[in-house]
Amino acid sequence: MLRWWFSALVLCLLACACTDLKTLRKSDPIQPVRDYERLLVGDFRADYIGNDNCLAKCHTHDSIARDFKHSIHSEQVAADTGLPLVNCESCHGPGSEAVKNADKAGKCDTSHLIDLKSLPPQAQALVCLKCHSAASTPNLTFWNASLHANSDVSCFDCHKLHQGPAQKASRQEVNDLCLGCHSQIRSQLYQNSHHPIRENKVVCIDCHNPHGSRQEHLLNGTTVRETCSRCHMDKQGPFVFEHADVTETCSNCHRPHGSPNRKLLSQAQPFLCMQCHPGHLSEDAHSARGALSSDSMKQLFYNRCTDCHSAIHGTDIPSSHGRGTFISR
Repeated sequence: MLRWWFSALVLCLLACACTDLKTLRKSDPIQPVRDYERLLVGDFRADYIGNDNCLAKCHTHDSIARDFKHSIHSEQVAADTGLPLVNCESCHGPGSEAVKNADKAGKCDTSHLIDLKSLPPQAQALVCLKCHSAASTPNLTFWNASLHANSDVSCFDCHKLHQGPAQKASRQEVNDLCLGCHSQIRSQLYQNSHHPIRENKVVCIDCHNPHGSRQEHLLNGTTVRETCSRCHMDKQGPFVFEHADVTETCSNCHRPHGSPNRKLLSQAQPFLCMQCHPGHLSEDAHSARGALSSDSMKQLFYNRCTDCHSAIHGTDIPSSHGRGTFISR
């Protein structure tokens, strides 16, 4: 009986909730972006007046304006009107109130502009994403769920728009930008064996996409092996006899940024190989196998495996046992 009353109560509540479906389906349109920008400025009387009107009273921005005119942002114009799609107010909000109270020195009242520095990182990124969410697809497809976005990194942390006409970070700047936060990776680059990142032959974005990726560690490729084989094409194959660990991921054997061992190996030979393969006898021991005692048979011959197995990433040459032994001949 108690269960019946409980079911009846649930049905009644559902019936009451469904009687006002028209209200539930009523649309609540989002306000235009400009209205929200006026709200952030803190004065709904503020209006958009264009770059020329702003700079006419704020001469302290002459160098910034000159750099902006030579930037890729300034080159974006609307096809129908020929007017610029991006100007100062695209990021800083409506500027009429800011220049209205400009002093004799030509300094704007920045309290009437959006205080970008005080915004949280996610809100700072939205200032850029209101244009770039469409204009930069697919580069920003994964940004909202990326590791950087969820770690309070904003666009302003890497892109310095007022330091020159170049709006993107150059290849010479990328490594310093990344290593400024990833100090652990910086220490790995000072190992004896390392990728030539400190020598500026390789930059971080050759392997990683800072704006997000489907892969772990923001990798550019669909797999670790694909990312590595973009440069190391001789290790890509396909081979008749594939090394199982290599087909899975290169990081089974290699550290990508730096290692104290040769060839970026995670461990020195032969101990790296011995994690999967038992040691074996030398050729002399093989030829004298019948004369060896049981104690002698237990003595294994260890050396660098790649002294003999030089085609360790794969081979097309079978061995006498009917399978590849990864030896170049």
